[in-house]
Amino acid sequence: MTTVRITRTALTRGTLAALSGLLAGFASLAFAELVSAAVRPEASPVTAVGGAAIDRTPAGVKDWAIRTFGEDDKLVLQLGIVVTLALLALAVGLLVLRHRRTGAAAVLLFGVVGTAAAVSRPDSTGLVDGLPSLLGAAVGAVLLYVLIGRLTVPHRTADQDEESEQGNGQADEAGWDRRGFLVAATAAAAASTAAGAIGRTLNGRSSRDAVASRASVKLPAPASPARPTPAGARLRIPGISPFTTPNDTFYRVDTALVVPKVDANSWRLRIHGKGVRQDLELTYQDLLNRPLIEREITLTCVSNEVGGPYVGHARWIGVRLADLLKEAGVKPPSRGGPADQIVARSVDGMTLGTPVEDVMDGRDAMLAVGMNGEPLPFVHGFPVRMLVPGLYGYVSACKWIEDIELTTFDAYDPYWVKRKWARKAPIKTQSRIDTPKPFGRPEAGTVMVAGVAWAQHRGIEKVEIRVDEGPWRPALLAEQDTVDTWRQWSYPWQATPGGHTLTVRATDRTGEVQTERRTKTVPDGASGWHSVVVTVD
Repeated sequence: MTTVRITRTALTRGTLAALSGLLAGFASLAFAELVSAAVRPEASPVTAVGGAAIDRTPAGVKDWAIRTFGEDDKLVLQLGIVVTLALLALAVGLLVLRHRRTGAAAVLLFGVVGTAAAVSRPDSTGLVDGLPSLLGAAVGAVLLYVLIGRLTVPHRTADQDEESEQGNGQADEAGWDRRGFLVAATAAAAASTAAGAIGRTLNGRSSRDAVASRASVKLPAPASPARPTPAGARLRIPGISPFTTPNDTFYRVDTALVVPKVDANSWRLRIHGKGVRQDLELTYQDLLNRPLIEREITLTCVSNEVGGPYVGHARWIGVRLADLLKEAGVKPPSRGGPADQIVARSVDGMTLGTPVEDVMDGRDAMLAVGMNGEPLPFVHGFPVRMLVPGLYGYVSACKWIEDIELTTFDAYDPYWVKRKWARKAPIKTQSRIDTPKPFGRPEAGTVMVAGVAWAQHRGIEKVEIRVDEGPWRPALLAEQDTVDTWRQWSYPWQATPGGHTLTVRATDRTGEVQTERRTKTVPDGASGWHSVVVTVD
C-alpha cells in the first residue's frame, strides 16, 4: 500500500514539476512582452528568434516552406517556436525537480539565446534589444526556483512518515507544500497573464497610431494618370485570374514575422551615398505633394514556381524614383555615374539591391504610396514601397522602405545576394493555365482553356497551347494593356473523352520563346512550361 502511495506521489510531483516549467516559460514570454513595450515590439523573444531563424534558413528551405505553407509560412514558424518552447519548458521543469539550480540556469540560457537573436537582427538597435529576453528569462528562472521549492521532499524519518499517513500537519502525505504551491502557481499565472496583456496593449499603441495615420490619408489625383484599361484586356471566362488582383488577395512573400505598422506622420526617407550631390530627406507628405504617376504594373516573386500563385497585378500610384535620384544629383553608370546599385532598406532591416541603370532607363520605377485606388495596405508596404517594372521583387520591391543608398555591386551584397540569389534578376517570360484546374474533369465538347502570361517590360506577343504531344496551337490573346502588365489568353479546346495533358508557352515581344528547360527558383527565378493533367468525361 505504501509503495502505491509513493508511486502516485512521484507521478504527481513530476506532473506538477513539468507544469511549473510550462508556467515559468509562460511568465518569461509574458514579462518579455511587457519589457518589449518599453524597448520596441520587434525585440520580443518570439519575434526575434523567429526573425533570426528566417535569416539563417537556407534558400532551399525557405522555398519549401513557401511551397508547402504559402502565406501561412510565418504563422507555422511562430506556432513551431511556441510549441518547441513549451516542450523545452516541460523538460526543464522535470530537470529542476532533481537539479534545482541547474534547471533555473537553463531558463536563463534561453534568455541568452533570445538576446543573441534580437541583437543579431538587421534592424537591431543594439544591446537594448536583448533586455526583453534577459529580463523575461530572469523572471521565469526565479519563478521556477520558487515553485520547485514547494515540491521539494525533505529527508523524512519513519516516525514522520507514520505521522503523515495519519494526516498530521499541513503538509500532505508526500511532505511537499501543496497549498503553498497552488497559491504561488495561481499568483504567478495571474501576474503573467496581466503582464502579457499590458505588454500587448502598450505594443499595440504604436500600431493604432499607424492605423490612424493610414485612415487619414487622402491620395491626391495623379499628375500623370494611367490610361484607361482597354475593355478587351479583361476576359470574362470562369476560372481565369482577374486582370486586376484585389488588394486582399494580392500575394505576400517577405521575411517580416510581424507586419510592420509604420506611422506615416513620423516616417522619413533618406537618399544618400555614392554620386549623391546632396542628401535628400523626405516625409510622407513631401511625397504626396510631388507630381504623382499612376501605372498598371504586374509584380512577380522570384519564389514563384512554374504555374505558381505569386504573381499579381495592380494599379499603383507613386513618385517617379528616377526624378528623386536626378534631384539628388545621381547619374546612371551609362552617363558616368559612380554608383551602379541602389540599396533600399526597410524599417525591418531588409535590404534589396537594384541596378541604377534599370531605375533610370525610362521605365516607371516608383516609390508607391497607393494600390488600386487606396493607400498601400500594411502588408504591402504602407506607407511607402518601391517598385521597378520588369525585375523580380527581391531586387526591386522593397516594402516599408526608409532608406536609399547609392553604392556599387562590388561594394555591397544585400540580404538575398548573401544567401546565394543572383545580383540581377529580370523577370523571365512565363505563362500559366488557370482553367481547367489540375486533375479537373471537364465534359467532352468545347472546353475553354484560359490563363495569364507575363514578361514585364517586354510584353507578351504570343501564347500557344499544346494538347498531349500534338502541335502547338495559337491561343486567343486579350488586348495588351502595357508592356508592364500580364496578358490574359484563352483557347477553345474540342475535348475528347480520356486523360489529356495541356501545356502552355508564351513568346514575348523581343521574340524570346518561353523555355522548356525546367529550373528551380534559386538563383534567379523558375523556368519551364506549365502543364495540367485533366480527365475528360
